[in-house]
Amino acid sequence: MAMDRVLRMKSGEGEASYVKNSLIPKKAIMKVKALLDENMRLMIPKTTFNSCWKVVDLGCSSGPNALMVVSNIINVIDKISLSLNHGSPTTFQIYLNDLYENDFNTILRLLPEFHQSIQKERGHNAGGCFIHATPGSFYGRLFPNNYINIFHSSYCVHWLSQAPKYSTKKAEPLIKKNIYITRMSHPSVYDVYVEQFGRDFNNFLKSRSEELTNDGVMVLTLIGREKNGEITSYEILGMVLNEMVQEGLVEEEKLDLFNLPLYHPTIEEVNQMIEIEGSFIIQTLKTFKIGWDANLQEDTVDYIDSKMRGEFIAKYHRACFESLLIHEFGETIMDELFSRFAKLIAQFIELKSPDFFNIVLFMTKCP
Repeated sequence: MAMDRVLRMKSGEGEASYVKNSLIPKKAIMKVKALLDENMRLMIPKTTFNSCWKVVDLGCSSGPNALMVVSNIINVIDKISLSLNHGSPTTFQIYLNDLYENDFNTILRLLPEFHQSIQKERGHNAGGCFIHATPGSFYGRLFPNNYINIFHSSYCVHWLSQAPKYSTKKAEPLIKKNIYITRMSHPSVYDVYVEQFGRDFNNFLKSRSEELTNDGVMVLTLIGREKNGEITSYEILGMVLNEMVQEGLVEEEKLDLFNLPLYHPTIEEVNQMIEIEGSFIIQTLKTFKIGWDANLQEDTVDYIDSKMRGEFIAKYHRACFESLLIHEFGETIMDELFSRFAKLIAQFIELKSPDFFNIVLFMTKCP
């Protein structure tokens, strides 16, 4: 499967779109916003403050979340500029990156209103803000050497460039009857996933180190895990697909040979890989959790029952994974698949309140 031509979040602005079902990534961006100010102030050298900042959001996806990232970074740099009595207006050159099939149009349609709001916040004498769409995989080079001042990526680096598979055993299923690592998976399954993540993350770090200026900064937020053996939402989705195999709605061979192209690493794995690659120094590492249901009860005075929470989780997963699942299993089963998934998730969260474990890294280049 050519991942860079298949993987994409659900396009458009309809009820099933990523735009309408991206509260969890939005909450992660809002959490990191509180860390941006204090960390950027420490990591940006006062002697090399730039009049034009080149900023990249890697894996921007579609919708307003990407522009929220841009706005947060602009606000932080403007604050730092003001505190340093920096004379000339700061100009921003923004690059929004994602894979080729990404729905860039949904972002571009938001730009007129975004520019108006930025101009209102920054004042008419502030420097310009120029935004570019930059399609391509971030597991390879995207920009010239020593060109970018700030790289930002949220909820993207845990995606892999390809689905993991056994390298020496052709067409042998890595995970039978499921689509991701399960609680019963043999340690060798973890090994295959770690190896793929390690190759991709190494390529990612190497490419960014060549593109980043010597005094540049990289901010990464990814979903990780605290320990092995915890049930994931992907395992539950695989259970539903296996149930549909038993009923003849899905081909067993297709399920056995399909593996999700993502991996949630531990902090130890991330630290070790960054140290081995050798291009970056971790200045700050933070973690936080967001519930699978984005803690909906916190945001409303109304009662949210498990059925509604299950439907919310199913919609988010459908917006993220439908393109991959359609490519493998066909479009006709999608409604049934996610209807069953919502019901099974609802049963599970009545017993437990699971969450996504988030890792945030603020890094600079090694001298």
